[in-house]
Amino acid sequence: MLKSVALTDVGKKRKLNQDFVFVTEDNLGNLPNVFIVADGMGGHNAGDFASKCTVERIIDEITRSFEKNPIKILDKAIQAANEEVRKLAGEDQDLFGMGTTIVAATCMGKYLQIANVGDSRLYLANVKRRTIRQITRDHSLVEEMVRLGGMDKELAKNHPDKHIITRAIGARDMVNVDFFYEELAPGDMVLMCSDGLSNMLEDEEIGRILYDAADLTEKAQTLVDRANDNGGKDNIAVIIIDPFA
Repeated sequence: MLKSVALTDVGKKRKLNQDFVFVTEDNLGNLPNVFIVADGMGGHNAGDFASKCTVERIIDEITRSFEKNPIKILDKAIQAANEEVRKLAGEDQDLFGMGTTIVAATCMGKYLQIANVGDSRLYLANVKRRTIRQITRDHSLVEEMVRLGGMDKELAKNHPDKHIITRAIGARDMVNVDFFYEELAPGDMVLMCSDGLSNMLEDEEIGRILYDAADLTEKAQTLVDRANDNGGKDNIAVIIIDPFA
């Protein structure tokens, strides 16, 4: 039986938490479960509003959808959220330019369907094999340069422009969503997070915590604590899913 835990933290440097998470292990519309991490951006409280508004609109759209295909359900919900964010930003000067990343997932038996916009991530770790790999691809300026061969991956880790993203909810009239499909194996554990975690910890350290911490709650809390110990430069959002608990 699937189990999960979610945790957010403001971090050490920010006054406002613009990360927003949503978890349900039960049916939502035609999806068997839904997990979402959103990392908002924008001045004042606009980023906070963008992430919360986006997640709430996605939940509403999923709940009302008659679609059966999870990709179509998630894509239509994300497009609707993008339209809502742009509409509200156009109506209120205080919300102008707001946006958010989104990474969403649903576990369908032993299969995982993922949707991603921006640089929030989904990792798949296997506690038996002690392996971890990033499934999503960051939509960031630095990552695009790495993919095109214009920057070394090691140099990219600490590049000053690492925070500049190339896709976000609210940035354009239509949002281009990446979808990923993974078959889960015994020992697999899913980690979804904002860049407040992934920028503070190397993948190998994230993996060790997932392999070694006692239970899901301890794993999540240890990840957040370690990100803060390493500087806590941004808000931190974590969802951990054990599909075979």
